[in-house]
Amino acid sequence: MRIWFKIFKENRLQRDLVVENNTEDTRTHKIMNALEKCCYELDLSTPIWLDSTIKEFQRLGKTRFRADAFIEEVDFDYLEIHVIEED
Repeated sequence: MRIWFKIFKENRLQRDLVVENNTEDTRTHKIMNALEKCCYELDLSTPIWLDSTIKEFQRLGKTRFRADAFIEEVDFDYLEIHVIEED
């Protein structure tokens, strides 16, 4: 599985990172582990998954975590995650 993480500010891509996970974990564990790795690499706190975020991700394979989903203050508008390759 490959997941693309993108940070946007004022509708412009600021940073991005692709995380690959080829373990035998479940899809949910792969996504959570990739999000944790992304947040570590980009020095971010882990965002909060809201019901709307979960539903959007299940339906589209991508979602956005707005700045208010983070406990700490962030210097961007949103973090978008997008599954670009499934196992």
